[in-house]
Amino acid sequence: MSAKAATIKTAKGNIELELYASEAAKTVTNFATLSKRGYYNNLTFHRVEDWVIQGGDPDGTGGGGTSIYGETFEDELSTDSPSYKVGYVEGVLAMANRGPNTNGSQFFILKRDTPLDHAYTIFGKVTSGMDVVKKIAIGDKILTIEVQQ
Repeated sequence: MSAKAATIKTAKGNIELELYASEAAKTVTNFATLSKRGYYNNLTFHRVEDWVIQGGDPDGTGGGGTSIYGETFEDELSTDSPSYKVGYVEGVLAMANRGPNTNGSQFFILKRDTPLDHAYTIFGKVTSGMDVVKKIAIGDKILTIEVQQ
């Protein structure tokens, strides 16, 4: 599934995303497919700190979620990947994980530039709605995620 963009709809407003389908194809396909299936509908942002918002866990604890490929799938972290070329800057959309090659359904958006190890697959960026990202609080819901081809 070659998705180019997505919109995360919340009660606080919309977050518009550009997706890096060519640079992180497997990750974008996972996110887009889960979104189209309604997997993320009404899930909460379970982690909110001054630098990040994180969601996509059906348990709402940070320990759950599965991918379309089974429980987890591998990172897309070559030196040509956005994780190296773009870096972990404000507005980056990346996969949360529990270690190497443990991507599932959880994702995060950075609220500011953050010095992270190159351990998280970046698969997009916010193009509009950073003000919404910065208003998100723990427990706020993802109403739905709409994907554009």
